[in-house]
Amino acid sequence: MTIVLKNIDKLMTMNDQMQELTNAYILIEGNVIKEIGTGDAPGADWQINMAGKVVLPGFVNTHHHLYQSLFRNVPAVSSAKLFDWLVYLYELWKNIDNEAVYVSAAIGIYEMMNTGTTTTTDMLYLHPKGMKEFIDSEIEAAKRCGIRFHPTRGSMSLSKKDGGLPPDSVVQTEEEILEDSIRLIEKYHDPEKYAMTRIALAPCSPFSVTEQSMIKTLELAEKYDVLLHTHLAETKDEEEYCLEKVGLRPVDYMEKIGWLNPRTWFAHLVWLSDEDIRKLADNDCGMAHCPTSNMRLGSGIAPVKEMKETGIRIGLAVDGSASNDSGNMLLEARNAMMLQRVVKGADALTPRDVLYMATMGGAKVLRMDNYIGSIEVGKAADIIGFDLNQLSLAGGLADPAAAIIMCDAGKADFVMVNGAVRIKDGQILDDELNELITRQNQISKKLIGY
Repeated sequence: MTIVLKNIDKLMTMNDQMQELTNAYILIEGNVIKEIGTGDAPGADWQINMAGKVVLPGFVNTHHHLYQSLFRNVPAVSSAKLFDWLVYLYELWKNIDNEAVYVSAAIGIYEMMNTGTTTTTDMLYLHPKGMKEFIDSEIEAAKRCGIRFHPTRGSMSLSKKDGGLPPDSVVQTEEEILEDSIRLIEKYHDPEKYAMTRIALAPCSPFSVTEQSMIKTLELAEKYDVLLHTHLAETKDEEEYCLEKVGLRPVDYMEKIGWLNPRTWFAHLVWLSDEDIRKLADNDCGMAHCPTSNMRLGSGIAPVKEMKETGIRIGLAVDGSASNDSGNMLLEARNAMMLQRVVKGADALTPRDVLYMATMGGAKVLRMDNYIGSIEVGKAADIIGFDLNQLSLAGGLADPAAAIIMCDAGKADFVMVNGAVRIKDGQILDDELNELITRQNQISKKLIGY
């Protein structure tokens, strides 16, 4: 089937030339973009009028913990810093099951999709004793929602009794972690172009995983040619922990164990020295920038402007909803821009800088930029549109593309993933969404105990 999106007011291709077109069209055949142009659109089986809209490639979310959408706004830790926040929530998180994982993943995905996300990763590092196939449950939820999904098999192997942070109830042995990682890769990972599901490997953090686990996971990733991911340099506490336990700062520790390499991307990267930034750039590591979470937990301000100037691959991320407490990619892009400006001046980042991070930047972080991240012939039809004729943008349309960041575009009016329309006229196309929301609230209430 062919689809044409026609009469586009402003088309932001986000290609290498950052080409912007007016009165544009996009012709799609199946799941692939076949033609882009201006003026009269060609014929197609289905014509969709995009008049009054700014159109972009779909946003790419580079770090999340979808299960945490069940644990938003928990009063006891609403003002806690990271380590205290984790210690308290581990005791609630240990009670999740496969239904909780499925429902929370669907809710979290739809929330992101509502603000333009068409591709997301997820780090599910929580695997309580007796529970199995949590990643499988997430993948089923992602298929239901129609999003392009790159989950990571997260893990924790260093419990509190052994000097880590998590309790015994949520850690696994190295053998369990590696065995399930292999199972997931062999069952779900699709390395081909236009893949809808890929798997990466993600030991949680230096304070919850043994050094041996990190090294064995690296070896497994190299064997199966998949990506690596972990949290790093998020807080000053983490830096002090690494110095105490291994005698190295976080980036130096990653260098020691071989994790500074082109298949790796790190979440946060707040507490970095100039030398750290140089090492990350020289080794072609990626970054998932989580500005809202960093503000929410008081973790600090990542040196994004400086990292951008070195050419480091930078994507944006909403992080888990228990530390955000939302999954709004538009807000993430706006906060990324504003937070750099607070300390580095009004020209630190522009609206187009953060739109690039949300699209091509994220695609490069996930090594999927050969088929997503921009609107170009031959790329997957992952396309979003924002209605310009709304109250919050009125008077701000001298630059329609920047308006969705500088003003408040609210939510996406149109979302297409892999050639399939998932949001039309601002409505998520899932007849059971309200029932899903109700079930999410029921599960959340039971787990939190309010």
